[in-house]
Amino acid sequence: MVKIYTRKGDDGSTSLWYGGRVPKHHGRTEAYGSLDEACAELGVARALCGPEQAGLAADVLCLQDDLFVAGAELATAPAAAERLEDGVSRTTGEMVAALEERIDRYMAQVELPPQFVIPGGTQLSAQLDVARTAIRRAERHIAALNEAGELAGETVIHLVNRASDLAYAMARFADVDDPALFEGRGKA
Repeated sequence: MVKIYTRKGDDGSTSLWYGGRVPKHHGRTEAYGSLDEACAELGVARALCGPEQAGLAADVLCLQDDLFVAGAELATAPAAAERLEDGVSRTTGEMVAALEERIDRYMAQVELPPQFVIPGGTQLSAQLDVARTAIRRAERHIAALNEAGELAGETVIHLVNRASDLAYAMARFADVDDPALFEGRGKA
């Protein structure tokens, strides 16, 4: 039997993938922990997809994969960045471009209201919005790491920014069958 506990974190620290240990409350662990949470939330969204939403489910899985790559990059100290592999443990410009293509594909299929959207049109769209908020939290932590000079490159923040945009676009796509969601909102 494999034991999943090591007791090394009992002192309040955690190991980075490469680059030593940091406190569990470190901005780096907050960032990749928020991405881990977002991946779990996206997993619930994917499980909510029915057979007619197989394409959406496949895109959610791709987004989860991208967030795992971003998480691996964030779980590595900048001094060890040379050990990372593009597209596997380091985000790339090509990954960002692929997210933009997916965003555009979804947004071409929905009409946004002229005001904010209140989540909850469908269970699936609400779940995608929950994931989006976890991604946005990760983005705030990543922005703080960037400002502190603790990122090896800025591609990870670009990818995470697009990831939250894609979660939003997919949520609005999942709301398409509920036009009542947009009625009467934002009127004075």
